[in-house]
Amino acid sequence: MSIIAEHGHILLITACIFGFFMAWGVGANDVANAMGTSVGSKALTIKQAIIIAMIFEFAGAYLAGGEVTSTIRKGIIDPALLSGTPELLVFGMMSSLLAAGVWLLIASSYGWPVSTTHSIVGAIVGFAAVGISPEAVNWGKVGSIVASWVVSPVSAGIIAYLLFLSLQKSILSQKNPFIAAKKVVPYYIFLVGFIVSMVTLLKGLKHIGLDINFGEALLCAVAMGFATMLIGIKILKKIQIEPGADDDFHFASVEKVFAVLMMFTACAMAFAHGSNDVANAIGPLAAISGIIDSGGEVAQESAMPNWILLLGGAGIVAGLIMYGHKVIATIGNNITELTPSRGFAATLAAATTVVIASKSGLPISTTHTLVGGVLGVGLARGIGALNLRVIGSIFMSWVVTLPAGAALSIMFFFMLKGIFL
Repeated sequence: MSIIAEHGHILLITACIFGFFMAWGVGANDVANAMGTSVGSKALTIKQAIIIAMIFEFAGAYLAGGEVTSTIRKGIIDPALLSGTPELLVFGMMSSLLAAGVWLLIASSYGWPVSTTHSIVGAIVGFAAVGISPEAVNWGKVGSIVASWVVSPVSAGIIAYLLFLSLQKSILSQKNPFIAAKKVVPYYIFLVGFIVSMVTLLKGLKHIGLDINFGEALLCAVAMGFATMLIGIKILKKIQIEPGADDDFHFASVEKVFAVLMMFTACAMAFAHGSNDVANAIGPLAAISGIIDSGGEVAQESAMPNWILLLGGAGIVAGLIMYGHKVIATIGNNITELTPSRGFAATLAAATTVVIASKSGLPISTTHTLVGGVLGVGLARGIGALNLRVIGSIFMSWVVTLPAGAALSIMFFFMLKGIFL
């Protein structure tokens, strides 16, 4: 207790720096979930993607990212064990933020799309198991997170595979694909509006007083789906076949229709992603702030101050601008060749998987679902359409994420204890 009273301000300022660094890592690595397919499919340029992501990621993080956050991230450790030594929880959360931020910096520099959730989870498990005791960790919860390595990408991959086959049957294999696209794409636009609204309503918006149940979210999402569809129909009317556009690539005009769809998907997914994944950076920071403000009281949950949301949103934007292009290139260009129609199938599959997981309470990674969606689209064209070397390095980075976060966190935890104790 005396350490928190004596060094509280220094600990909080240092924690803010670490939290900003972790949010920077989320922006640098995880924003590819929302933007990679749009850039890879040429629906958006890298500059347009970054501008859209800056606006919608920040809006999602600030407006919808601040529900009462479970500050002991994902229920992995028991706060009751630390009630007598709150300074250990502060050191642990600080070391977790720094460890996850360092790992995300390393992964982003290599262009590996890793899970920010698993990075912070691995870090918390590391400091808790070694710094406190193995009994402090809820190993059942950790096991379910490891299981999501398989569940997330496989689920999204199957949905993306089926979605792309439906596109081929209803549009690409028709006698006049452009006319078929104009008729069928509005229904897919409805699907985008519906699914992404469900993601946003289920994963966030409690911060602004919209704590709604699944039934209410369903009704709102249907309304949003129809509204999106009407806007899409208006834009689609302006798209016409350009003479000679289809000479080199038979579906050039059709892909222009899907490029419109990808703009909707990019904006909405960026908002949903910002609202969901900012918690990885600011959840531990909120825990530290709550303990220091209360003079050492350890709580399972604490309200989210607005200044922490602003810090998290600013960190995400900074990471995206400075380093986001590397992981965007991996998702968009290096796994398989994407067109707007393929990118749409992959993104919608990822969003659908997140909605199902939100309802069922499965721990899930948006990164893993998006990569699974891109793999599913690639497989629909045959195994030869996939870059197996890149896929192998991505899978290896997933396996390494938890132990890497844990090892770094243990090292930083004992360094902080050595400095302040």
